[in-house]
Amino acid sequence: MSASTEVKTSDIVKPAKKKRQSKNVKNENWAGIAFVSPMLIGVSILVLLPIVATFILSLADWSFITNISQLKWVGLQNFVDLFQDKIFIRSLMNNAIFMLTVPICMIISLFLAIAIDRNVYFKSYFKVAFFMPYISSVVAIAVVWQVLFHPSLGPINQVLMSLGIDNPPKWIADPSFALVSIMFIQIWISIGFNMIIYLAALQSIPRDLYEAADIDGASAWVKFKNITLPMVSPTTFFLLITGIISTFKVFDLISVLTKGGPMHATSMIVWNLYDTAFVNLDIGHASAMAVILFFIVFAITLIQWLGQKKWVNY
Repeated sequence: MSASTEVKTSDIVKPAKKKRQSKNVKNENWAGIAFVSPMLIGVSILVLLPIVATFILSLADWSFITNISQLKWVGLQNFVDLFQDKIFIRSLMNNAIFMLTVPICMIISLFLAIAIDRNVYFKSYFKVAFFMPYISSVVAIAVVWQVLFHPSLGPINQVLMSLGIDNPPKWIADPSFALVSIMFIQIWISIGFNMIIYLAALQSIPRDLYEAADIDGASAWVKFKNITLPMVSPTTFFLLITGIISTFKVFDLISVLTKGGPMHATSMIVWNLYDTAFVNLDIGHASAMAVILFFIVFAITLIQWLGQKKWVNY
């Protein structure tokens, strides 16, 4: 009788424990939801809803100043119109050219990081000096370079004329040099950030590898090719993805310096999108541009992610 009583008691106690545990788990889950709900609500309102609205409005013809009842569904016509728009095609080409700033900046930054990491005194000073443009206001930097690039009174052209060049380039005022000038400024701004990241990567490389290479009589180039480059490849991959994405977000420099001119020589997708949406009030075509930009960045990132398995060493 006592054994059966114990069995029956244990059978009653176990379900009671399970109920209490499940109740505690539910309470913890609700508490977790309550803590993260402000962030989820903010992300939903500020990020997810605008993304969904952009995809929907890309299929419509609508303006900010008209009532929502005047919205007209046009399907894929906005996308057809964009690929027949010379200004949009020019913006795509400018963005493709502007992506060249990423590998150029990475190459310069890597060699600067190697030089500072090994052979330079006052390393902290050079780190701060190169990093200052990145943390400075882009608008202030653009104004400074606007003065430097002045066609007649700018210090750059004054130096060129003193060297015997009678007709120096007009830089941001010349359609042939405007985009190159913006690219040069972007490289100058980004070098500091890339260099700091590369410095951190270089300092994490085990010194034993270099010592073993020295014992084997390896030259500086062999050590760079077989040790440094493979060991910093994850950092290179990170900077490549973030750098290419940032080239599609260039707005401040263009807004202050050129406003997409001269003759649309510096018009980028983001600037064209802004001009279409908030100046021409054409929400349908602007949303279509945003959708195209989304798929371009997504495709480039996907290609890089798939290709990194062949050259990134973790």
